[in-house]
Amino acid sequence: MKFLYKFGSYLLFLKKAFSRPEKGSVYARELIVEFEKLGLNSIALVVIISFFIGAVLTLQTAYNMASPLLPRYLIGYLTRETLLLEFSSTIVSLILAGKIGSNIASEIGSMKITEQIEALETMGVNSVSYLVTPKILASLVINPILYIFSVFIGIIGGLLSGVLSGVVNFEDFIYGLHFAFNPYYVTYSIIKSLFFAFIFTSIPAFYGYNVQGGALEVGKAGTKAVVDSSIAILIANLILTQIML
Repeated sequence: MKFLYKFGSYLLFLKKAFSRPEKGSVYARELIVEFEKLGLNSIALVVIISFFIGAVLTLQTAYNMASPLLPRYLIGYLTRETLLLEFSSTIVSLILAGKIGSNIASEIGSMKITEQIEALETMGVNSVSYLVTPKILASLVINPILYIFSVFIGIIGGLLSGVLSGVVNFEDFIYGLHFAFNPYYVTYSIIKSLFFAFIFTSIPAFYGYNVQGGALEVGKAGTKAVVDSSIAILIANLILTQIML
């Protein structure tokens, strides 16, 4: 019953978040700010993680292909498939859920306990829409871009580690990248990244908005937001994979 009550509150929260804004220009300015906070500030993290994961994927694939009957171009092929299908969409979103989700929950939760949200309501502003909608819209734009960026950086990391370590030559790796490429996998992963972006912004915002108490409760809300967002992303990943693949 507690889960159903929380889920119903979350749906009502979303309904209020997507109600008609009072002044579109104000929301447009907030959207630009959120692009920087959610997108630009996450690029460095995505680059570092994607590069090294791509490098590790290539080396692990190579070391597990001990049979001389297996062509070496499969190293590039498997690295590409792993990055396209799972890592750059799901794993990066899980990492961003920890970084972005905790920030959103803490930011909105701090505004809640300092009565800034009540001040917005007193001025006739729909505080949920004003605080949450720009974050969700910004993440829906930014996360697919970060996904594509992650795939690109991961492939570069895999190529460099494979060639420099001598486990695969440049021509075989590039051939593997082109081998049996299915464009639908990109569409599938971009759709997943959109769902994940919605999850790791809306759930933390819900927890932050409903904080009751002081700074300790804000910290607890941030932790719950990250945990629940991660679980929701994994469940959504399972469902979307079953439906789309």
